[in-house]
Amino acid sequence: MLNMRRNSFHGRSARRRQISSRLVLAGLMATLSVAGLAAAQGGQSGQSAPVAYSSVNELNDILSQLKTTASSMQADVEKMRIEKWKTDSSNKRQTQANVDSIRRNLQSALPEIMGQVSASPEDLAASFRLYRNLDALYDVFGSVVENAGAFGSKDEFQSLSNDMNGLESGRRAIGERMQRLAGAKEEELARLRAQVKTLSAAVPPPPPKKIIVDDTEPPKKPAAKKKGSTTKSGTQEKKPAAKSSTSNPPQ
Repeated sequence: MLNMRRNSFHGRSARRRQISSRLVLAGLMATLSVAGLAAAQGGQSGQSAPVAYSSVNELNDILSQLKTTASSMQADVEKMRIEKWKTDSSNKRQTQANVDSIRRNLQSALPEIMGQVSASPEDLAASFRLYRNLDALYDVFGSVVENAGAFGSKDEFQSLSNDMNGLESGRRAIGERMQRLAGAKEEELARLRAQVKTLSAAVPPPPPKKIIVDDTEPPKKPAAKKKGSTTKSGTQEKKPAAKSSTSNPPQ
């Protein structure tokens, strides 16, 4: 019976990992989309657009379901009696360490991230942080559920399996919401790009620059020439001395 329970759990885990891969890819696309959208909106308005009531209502339903699941998970892990499991001490210690990690996440990290998403319902970066936390929590909790099915009591396994289903449902809901938000923001980004292109085409090109020459200044007088001609080398040529009008008498 334990083998049947483990095989059934492994089958569900494989399907969940496939869904997880698709949702992680969707989350990465969503992060890129919001970066491009923020750049396009930054030039037009410094204020964010109002959030639709339907979007807020959808998010509140998802967060409410996650809070209920988290509360049930905390209660069920507290009821576990790992020390009574029929397995070796090493497996018990590892399972107890996983339970402690789950308890810390449920009490601290998960409520904080959920509060950030609630404060910014359409912030894809915050939604993706929540999804990644749920994905990590899902993997660790899945290991605990698997060991409970193999070594724990039937009641432990049943209650933990119900919690696992609730966690999977909440994680899938967050992933699907990110996909819808990413699609809506992609459409909005396309509209903004089209508007920018239209506005750019409507703006006339700037007129050519005009060069103004100021010709009102009177012309400058030429420099006066110096007396006496100069040679090509620039030295002034000396005139020959005039002959005396009287001549000396012959001796």
